[in-house]
Amino acid sequence: MLTTSSFHGIVSAFFIAVYNQTNYRLESSTKLCEVAMKPLPLFLIAIIVVLLVSAHLTPRTASAQAPSHAALIHLDSAIHPVAGRFLERGLEQAATDGAQFVIIRLDTPGGLLSTTREMITAILESPIPVVVYVAPSGVHAASAGTFIVAAAQVAAMAPATNVGAASPVGASGEDLPKTIKSKATEDAAALLRSIANQRNRNADALEKTVIDAVSYTETEALDLGIIDIVAADIPELISMLDGMIVAVPGGEVQLETANIVVQSIDRNAVEKFLDIVADPQITFILISLGGILIIIELINPGLILPGAFGVIALAIAFLGLGNLPANWVGVGLVLLGLAFFYGELLAPGLGVFAISGAVSFILGAFLMFANFSPPPIPTPTIGVNIWAIAAVALIMFGFVVTLFVSIRQSKQAHYRSAVITMVGDAGFAKTALEPRGTVQVANEVWSAVSDSGATIAAGEEVIVSEVEGLTLKVISTTANEA
Repeated sequence: MLTTSSFHGIVSAFFIAVYNQTNYRLESSTKLCEVAMKPLPLFLIAIIVVLLVSAHLTPRTASAQAPSHAALIHLDSAIHPVAGRFLERGLEQAATDGAQFVIIRLDTPGGLLSTTREMITAILESPIPVVVYVAPSGVHAASAGTFIVAAAQVAAMAPATNVGAASPVGASGEDLPKTIKSKATEDAAALLRSIANQRNRNADALEKTVIDAVSYTETEALDLGIIDIVAADIPELISMLDGMIVAVPGGEVQLETANIVVQSIDRNAVEKFLDIVADPQITFILISLGGILIIIELINPGLILPGAFGVIALAIAFLGLGNLPANWVGVGLVLLGLAFFYGELLAPGLGVFAISGAVSFILGAFLMFANFSPPPIPTPTIGVNIWAIAAVALIMFGFVVTLFVSIRQSKQAHYRSAVITMVGDAGFAKTALEPRGTVQVANEVWSAVSDSGATIAAGEEVIVSEVEGLTLKVISTTANEA
């Protein structure tokens, strides 16, 4: 095998030989120019070859000495669009960073089949091997997680874990309905069979996880040929991967894990933020809060801050809804309920708007994430918690009642017009009153009439005796003194 040092030695010997030959020809020939021009190209070629080979081999030697690494992605949430985009970005980053392979540490109750398909596509098309590891002990890869396990080049599980369609529970711990054998379920089963055949896994055993909701322990999965490895932790997993040959889109790759370094790929700030707001409870609270703040701004124009924060809250809420399987009819009913509340505040009456708003708001909250068609595979329950609905509804009711009472009280309060209080105020005649003209009272010019009917000269001091609409009745202070 030709190494860099030996190649350099051969080229150096060639260079010396050419140089000696050149000197010999220069000394023995009488035609200096003709002889010198012949060896010169060979001499230059030797120099160029040495430089190019040195420049080419030096980086390769440094790269070979750099420690190899594997990327680690933690996927420990339900399967939804945010998790799907994180996995796709992680696989792309791992390939770009030169990782030898990717380990996906999986713990999921399942999720959306549409997002699962996108994640499977990303795994199957990954240019570097993907290892899916269900860990740590005590977790599971349920429902949609089974598809992700099957799609990996290497599937592994930790002790005391399980994979399959074991009935997952919702966020509140409630049991899900039994799996319904529908056309969509058959379609999901066909997808899982296709993946199993591509990865040489037990297609029949995997299909039962969808059709019959079967779940397997790590030992059963290994015996049935669903997974390849049972490892207690990642170091043990990496040691067991050493020497394995796996197929990637570009051909077969042999894994070499001796002295390999594991580098974690974490969620970035945007993905963490989306993971928080893509929660049914958070989105419902943000919609309710945003609606209240905007109503406050509409009732009291010019406050600015309530309106600004209300718009921001609604924007974040709709950002979260875009990453959830939202029922937009339910969202529309919630917004309609808020509009009814605002209508009640504008025109307080028998409470028809308030009652309609309460019914629309509560009904919309229950329907925000309602799915009326059976899911193709068991999925975690996604919906607004009934206690969250009750708490927000009570707060909304108290808010509307408080504003309603304050508006009614303000309308019933006795208002003393500033015009009526002008009686007794002094002023002077701007023009002669014969008996009508204009007067100035409190720096304002008014139409006026002489109360006695007598003429009042311009500039003469007057006193307001009565107000009739926009006309003042005045008397002359001179006549009053007389």
